[in-house]
Amino acid sequence: MEAEHIDARPEDKDFAKEIKSLKKDDPTLDLRLRDYMCSQFFDIRTFGAVMTTFVKGSLSCGQVRGPVQLGFARSIDPVSVQEISLTRIAVTTEADAADKNNTMGNKFIIPYGLYRMNGYISAKLAQNVTGFCDEDLDMLWQAILNMFEFDRSAARGNMAVRKLYVFKHSSALGDAPSWKLFDSINVHKRDGADVARNFSDYEVQVNREAIPDSVSVSEMVDHTL
Repeated sequence: MEAEHIDARPEDKDFAKEIKSLKKDDPTLDLRLRDYMCSQFFDIRTFGAVMTTFVKGSLSCGQVRGPVQLGFARSIDPVSVQEISLTRIAVTTEADAADKNNTMGNKFIIPYGLYRMNGYISAKLAQNVTGFCDEDLDMLWQAILNMFEFDRSAARGNMAVRKLYVFKHSSALGDAPSWKLFDSINVHKRDGADVARNFSDYEVQVNREAIPDSVSVSEMVDHTL
């Protein structure tokens, strides 16, 4: 609000009344705050946000719908969850040293699972609402491709992005429904692979004949096995 030279503070007791008064003279106040937040923060202009401080202050810019929406990932086949027992020998307090010699725990792992997730990018929301641009899109691809490379842990040390297919339309409103494009990519186990334990146990096929000529498809990750 300081950056937009708006003379009101969220900590003021009559903040909501002050905003209502200011909005009478400046009908674009909501949009100015929304545009500032989008311009300053990549996650807001990409995925949107719910800014409760603005909502409580009678501002209509508190909820920003982002152009990038990612669905829930689902495993191609049912996964098998295994439990691993852990023992901690080292004690950290004097009370623990007097009462016990170790601590038991457990972790849950999946021997192997291939997950598929569908995502969407609205060119119109990017253009008319948040200002999401091509530079932001390149950053998003880099984040997706490297998100597991720099976030390892004992429970998920071998996670990786194996394929990334990107559909690009010639029109901002789209040239084909998303379900049709998603259905053009088929993932199934190879013959003879009863239980998948490696990515090579799967076959990924793209039916390019089902994709309209006005929609281009590019594979940003191609691992040769």
